[in-house]
Amino acid sequence: PAHDALAWVDLCDPGDEAVDAVWAAWQLPQAARQFLDGGTVPEVGQGDGCFWVRAVVAHAGTDKDKINGAVLVCVAGADRIVTFRREPIDFLEELRVQQAGRVGVLPAESFVATLLDRLLVSYFKAIDEHELAIERLEVSILGKGACDALNELQRLRRWASRLRRMLAPHRVVFGAMSRPDFRPDEGRAADRHFIALNMRFERALDMVENARDQVLGTFELFSNQTALRTNQAMRVLTFVTVVTGLMATIVGALGMNFGTHLFQSDDAGFYGVIAGLVALAAGAFVLGRRQRWF
Repeated sequence: PAHDALAWVDLCDPGDEAVDAVWAAWQLPQAARQFLDGGTVPEVGQGDGCFWVRAVVAHAGTDKDKINGAVLVCVAGADRIVTFRREPIDFLEELRVQQAGRVGVLPAESFVATLLDRLLVSYFKAIDEHELAIERLEVSILGKGACDALNELQRLRRWASRLRRMLAPHRVVFGAMSRPDFRPDEGRAADRHFIALNMRFERALDMVENARDQVLGTFELFSNQTALRTNQAMRVLTFVTVVTGLMATIVGALGMNFGTHLFQSDDAGFYGVIAGLVALAAGAFVLGRRQRWF
């Protein structure tokens, strides 16, 4: 590349021959070559005037219960950078298509900082989707969907835990890159980028922790609504028990064998008692609703 330009090679699931050709053409360190398929744990290293970073991008999977991670490796030198991934990553495709001419004027450190910032944006987007799911669930709990909320709470809990397990290991990467001795020869501009990046990471981690707390708060809301509905049902059952008990007492009294005129009224007396019991139940219902007993 020219002295004031940045060369970028983006490798998406390449073969070994293509990787070896890039390494040979640009004389990149072999330690960085071995770093490409070294696992999925976020790490950072440097040597021979280059540095390399492995990070995990968050994106939605085919299963809504799961957030998937795509491993992204960046190897950067003075005026060149190689990005390596095994699957498509949206923001890399956007940079290649929409902003190809703008990234070429950036220093290598600034370009890596740009990529890692967009990586953090993927976590912010996942957190936003999680918060929207929490809000929809809380509306459902306050309505008539409380009975179906437990499975959704379990799903959201797994979602938040998965996000934290993916994001938390990046603390080693962003902490190391924000130290003054990481790239001491590149000036204060690179330091400012990496320090700002570390602050963004801490904010993202706080938001993930808050997402887990939101699930606990929603579970408390679910428990309170369940207890409220149970209490409402018990009040109705208690009221019905009292009314039917009173009616049973009246019917029992009418079953006593005394020679009164009431027991000699034949069908008229029977239907009169039935009507009286129905009127008693209706009156008790109206009284209970007015007094808000149920």
